[in-house]
Amino acid sequence: MHRKNIVWKIIIAVNIVLIYCIYLQYMMPSREHRIFGVTYMTMNNPFYKIINNEILKVVEQHGDILVTLDPALDIEKQNEQIYDMVEKNVDGIFVNPIDFKENTPALQAAKDAGIPIIVIDSPVQDSELVNCTVVSDNYDAGVQCAREMMKRVPSANIILLKHTTAQSAKERIDGFCAAIAGNNNYKIVNESECEGQLEKAMPAVQRMLGETPQANVIMALNDPSALGAIAALEEKQRYDVLVYGVDGTPDMKSLFAYNQAAAGTVAQSPISIGRIAGEKMYEILAGKNVEKEVIIPVSFINKDNLSEYDEKGWQ
Repeated sequence: MHRKNIVWKIIIAVNIVLIYCIYLQYMMPSREHRIFGVTYMTMNNPFYKIINNEILKVVEQHGDILVTLDPALDIEKQNEQIYDMVEKNVDGIFVNPIDFKENTPALQAAKDAGIPIIVIDSPVQDSELVNCTVVSDNYDAGVQCAREMMKRVPSANIILLKHTTAQSAKERIDGFCAAIAGNNNYKIVNESECEGQLEKAMPAVQRMLGETPQANVIMALNDPSALGAIAALEEKQRYDVLVYGVDGTPDMKSLFAYNQAAAGTVAQSPISIGRIAGEKMYEILAGKNVEKEVIIPVSFINKDNLSEYDEKGWQ
């Protein structure tokens, strides 16, 4: 009788364990694939599409899934997307921040949940909230534009196209302004926020040309806004203004041969940014120590050295 009781107790215990395992499987089903989320400033920019494709390549090589989100330059929406990813317990988050300050609470929530975070293209205010930041040397991009401008013209009245809430864009304009500081031959005569969008840059430049017709150089935070500036110049039939951008887009490079306003662009490498960001995520998940920041060098392109670069593609 005693032996039977022991057998029954063992059977009951085994059944309890099995039922508990089944319950856990039902409540927290195991995932065959890792799932990652990425939220960009906007997908209305081919630069981010290239970055996304490179991250996707790395993720799919590991047999995993990438969910791509577009908050369309709405910081509240981007934060909602991050909170939603935290709630869904994704395996990792990539963030291209709209505002380098305003993402802080959402990033804190992701960190508290133990989810790895990689910031791409533009830094955040508190780097301690993220595992790694992968960016171009944005400050040097602005410096290079300024130096090339000063080689080309002995003096300039300059318009700035800005996106101040994006740290990457701010650093480019800061680098440009630092390079001309103290030289009275180069003056900032007007400036406007345009969020790096062609459709916002064009009317802004049209307005500023009316306000400051003496302007003869436009420094744009990126190529889409530079293209907007060039469109505005064509509309105004102004052929005496030079435009500088940052990105190295095929569209900007294609203008060098026949549009005298397209003075140059500083090439970033969205291919490298995306690939490195993807690789760093898997290094983090493998328990490896990764750099807090990866800074990718940039290079100036104009019609004189265009043949050294891929004219129809990205770097």
